Amino acid sequence: MRTLPYAFSALFSLTMANIAVRPAPASDGIHKIQHVVIIMQENRSFDSYFGTFPGADGIPMVNGEPTVCVPDPKSSECVKPYHDAADQNAGGPHTAKNAREDIDDAKMDGFIKEARHALHRHCADENNPACISGDVTDVMGYHDAREIPNYWTYAREFVLQDRMFEPSASWSLPAHLFMVSAWSATCASDDPMSCRGDLRDPGGIRAHLRARDPALTQVDPSYAWTDLTYLLHRANVSWKYYVAEGTQPDCDDDEMTCAAKPQTVGTPEIWNPLPWFETVRQNGQLGNIQTLDHFYEDAKKGTLPAVAWVVPNGEVSEHPPALVSAGQAYVTGLITAIMEGPNWGSTTIFLAWDDWGGFYDHVVPPSVDKNGYGLRVPGLVISPYAKRGYIDHQTLSFDAYLKFIEDDFLAGQRIDPASDGRPDPRPDVREDASILGDLTADFDFDQQPRPPLILPSIPPVALSPPR
Repeated sequence: MRTLPYAFSALFSLTMANIAVRPAPASDGIHKIQHVVIIMQENRSFDSYFGTFPGADGIPMVNGEPTVCVPDPKSSECVKPYHDAADQNAGGPHTAKNAREDIDDAKMDGFIKEARHALHRHCADENNPACISGDVTDVMGYHDAREIPNYWTYAREFVLQDRMFEPSASWSLPAHLFMVSAWSATCASDDPMSCRGDLRDPGGIRAHLRARDPALTQVDPSYAWTDLTYLLHRANVSWKYYVAEGTQPDCDDDEMTCAAKPQTVGTPEIWNPLPWFETVRQNGQLGNIQTLDHFYEDAKKGTLPAVAWVVPNGEVSEHPPALVSAGQAYVTGLITAIMEGPNWGSTTIFLAWDDWGGFYDHVVPPSVDKNGYGLRVPGLVISPYAKRGYIDHQTLSFDAYLKFIEDDFLAGQRIDPASDGRPDPRPDVREDASILGDLTADFDFDQQPRPPLILPSIPPVALSPPR
């Protein structure tokens, strides 16, 4: 084991479990992976978490000093990225409009301006950290191994992806819709051909809320286009969508802040959109959407489905104002549950954050189609077959998760209107985009399966910064 790039002294230790890893049953290549678990957190850009990670395409620096900055329209200063030790961040707004302004014709200089505009609209919210401090420049702050040692350790020991882009230049709901279906749309009826692409308000949720009519605050959109669960169900491939109950991590109306709203497994909402899909209802698959305790039970018993998504509640989401430490501890617990269970030897974990949350990133998103890509987010691959200490520089998006699942379990069948048996008018087949990388590059299927890496759920603060 290589030396840690930061000092924890005796306060922090990581252990590779001294147990034999049960390899996957005899199979070749990608098919050694029999369980794909996608853990989706909230609202962090790549630079805000891994901008100083050695070897990654991080914040441009010379002699440890950032060479980039973003103008602050209030102070007329150009603010450089800086180390932020705060456990609670404010972040910035993250609508489709904010994405355009942050990117600003590839200048990547709108982050503080957009955060400052949002501050004026939302400072009646006592939960917004920026309202208390009056500081919106924390969109330029970055964390490192001192605040997120577990994430950095997973990155060092497994795979870090430094060109993982949000699938759409927009907010959480479109990102989660792309995560399960490779599209975000609004449908006029339950006919898939009635759907039209929509990154701003898929299903009309925002429009109903803005009508301020109490009778319209609970809207049930019809997501009639084809999602991945339709193909999985048809091929008898098991899946589950695990929901951490509590409060929603974000706002239904895409605003920066709002009053907390309950999140339950039985209530469709922006982190639990599958109950709104016609395919899930028609196939009798609503029971596959389960509470988080079922995840821990399945991990312990070795009964994880072939495909699983895990989404957080507000407290552990890392969506401001949620604490970074709470999210890291929660994610560590999820990963440890898998590693300590019987399925570890045949599992891959894909960990990502659904959108950039208004935080600075210096990389201009590439264009794949009229829907995106959006800004860059952190991405990690954790598996007994993952390469050790590998940084993946391929251009990726959540479409790559769908592609991997389709190649592993569906013989390469895509969510393709021309061949999936359920046509819809999506503009393209995202998984076959020439720009999209292949996640199999992150694995060595010939290596001896790697043992679990068990980390403490609540890591102490490092004694010295990384070098």
